[in-house]
Amino acid sequence: MDRVAAIIPAFNEERTIGDVVGAVRRCPLVDDVIVVSDGSRDATGWAARQHGARVIELFENLGKGGAIAAGLGATRAQFILLLDGDLVGLTTQHVEDLLRPVLAGTAAVSIGRIKRDFIQALFPNFSGQRALRREVLEAIPHLENTGFGVEAVLSRHLKWSGLHACTVSLGHLTHVPKQEKHGLLRGYVAKCKATWQIAKWSGRYGRAKA
Repeated sequence: MDRVAAIIPAFNEERTIGDVVGAVRRCPLVDDVIVVSDGSRDATGWAARQHGARVIELFENLGKGGAIAAGLGATRAQFILLLDGDLVGLTTQHVEDLLRPVLAGTAAVSIGRIKRDFIQALFPNFSGQRALRREVLEAIPHLENTGFGVEAVLSRHLKWSGLHACTVSLGHLTHVPKQEKHGLLRGYVAKCKATWQIAKWSGRYGRAKA
C-alpha cells in the first residue's frame, strides 16, 4: 500500500501540469501522483501522463472538492499531498517541506504559504498546497460538493476539531493568474466564482457543525 499520495486537481492546466508532476515525482517521500483532470478540454491529462502521473479523467467539471474526492477514492494512502495544477516554480524541496511535519506527527495538516493574492488577502488560511492525514479529508461532510470552498472547509474543520496545523513557507512559488489563463473577462468571472464559493462554504460548514 502506498504511504503518501499526491492528488492534483486540474482544469485546463496543460501549460503547467507537467512541471508540477515532475517536481512531485522527484520527491522520494511520494509514492503515487494522481492528477484529476476535472472536465478539462485541453491536453491536461495527456501532459500529466507524459510526466508519469496516474490520471483520472472526469467528463464534467465537478469543481475542486469533487476532483479531490475522486482522487481520494483512487488511493488508500495514509498521507495525502494536495497541490494546485497551475503552480509555477514548484520544487522537490517545497514538496518535502510540506510533507515532513505531517509524516513526523508534529501536525495533522501543513498549509503551504505562497505569494499572497486577492483571495488570500480576504481568506488568510486559503491555500491549495497542503499535506494531511487521510482521515482529515474523510471527516469532511459533502467533500465532493465543496468546489473552491474545500480549503475553507478544511480550515474550519481544523478549528472545530482541535487538530494542530502548521504553516510552511514555500518561497518563490506562485501560480498562473486566472486572467492570464482564461483572458481578462473570463478570468475575472472565475476569480469571483471562486471567492463566492469560499465565502459560502466558510459559513455553511460552521452551521452544519453547530
